[in-house]
Amino acid sequence: MVALLKKFTTAFGPSSFEDDIRKLFKEEVKDIADEVKICGLGSIIARKSGTNETPRIMIAGHMDEVGFMVRGITKQGYIKFNTIGGWWGHVLLGQKVLIRTRDGKEIVGVIGAKAPHILTPDERKKVIEPDKMFIDIGSYEGYNAPEKLGVKPGDPIVPLSEFYELGDGKMLMSKAWDNRIGVATAIEVIRALKGDEHPNTVFAVGTTQEEVGLRGAGTSAFEVKPDIAFAVDVTIAADTPGSEDIDFAEKCGKGPSISVMDASLLPNPRLRDFVVSVAEEEGIPYQLGSLTRGGTDGGMIARTRSGVPTLTISVATRYIHSHNSILHLDDFINLVRLLVATIKKLDGKALEKIRNG
Repeated sequence: MVALLKKFTTAFGPSSFEDDIRKLFKEEVKDIADEVKICGLGSIIARKSGTNETPRIMIAGHMDEVGFMVRGITKQGYIKFNTIGGWWGHVLLGQKVLIRTRDGKEIVGVIGAKAPHILTPDERKKVIEPDKMFIDIGSYEGYNAPEKLGVKPGDPIVPLSEFYELGDGKMLMSKAWDNRIGVATAIEVIRALKGDEHPNTVFAVGTTQEEVGLRGAGTSAFEVKPDIAFAVDVTIAADTPGSEDIDFAEKCGKGPSISVMDASLLPNPRLRDFVVSVAEEEGIPYQLGSLTRGGTDGGMIARTRSGVPTLTISVATRYIHSHNSILHLDDFINLVRLLVATIKKLDGKALEKIRNG
């Protein structure tokens, strides 16, 4: 499992440039799924048939990561950029990035800004915003000019980071946990179901462009026509200094987080309770999470067509939307266990009760 996670998190794939992730996804499910298709916005859908055609269960993890895009090039050869997804200026300065040109060339750079030594006292007190930053690829006196290397406006950029197994190997650090952990979960769930009976049809979906508006979730859900959906994502881990006393806050290593609400979705309460009961019956650790800011693909899937009972289940993660995020391997393992156990109990009778009470 760790090898799979490393492969996905270190791959290149900001919003709208998920091609590499989609190829990895397709390779992983080719011998598991009964059918694989790609929808018009680029989401990939892998169908795993069970003993019944319905309920149709969708497990969605978005493939895209937060990143950047080349906006322009200065006369001195520095690259100005736009952000793709949500970035906070505090985490960007001095960080390495990888630019991919139209012809596939990859160029390393570092994010810079005006040196602190020449900032005014007032400027020193403020967070430097990304539009005041630039990327330095080593240009000087006309040498290593971005244009000569093929860099053009519109080229995608991602954080350049390595994958680490920290300490005893349970805590894993990498870029792009948001949301390659969801992609890996969807894949591992249908892998675990291979050879087992389940009274439904499962769709493992890698969605596109979540970080810029949940876009691929809507198009892929329209294609799948799910009866029930699970959005798998990361959530904030409140186990770092300064956040220990926050109520309703998840911690790394305490189990997957079953959402009671977020800014995009109030989940179907009967589906939520069904999953909680499965966790308790199976002895799977879990947490209940509430996030008043931010949302997931679940918010879009839930309002597709005539509406879909939807629940978000997440992995608590430290330092999301940065170059280096940290999560606990056991939370991922238990999330897969929970979804597999839930799917095996989601038959037509359960669906009817969830939908109609």
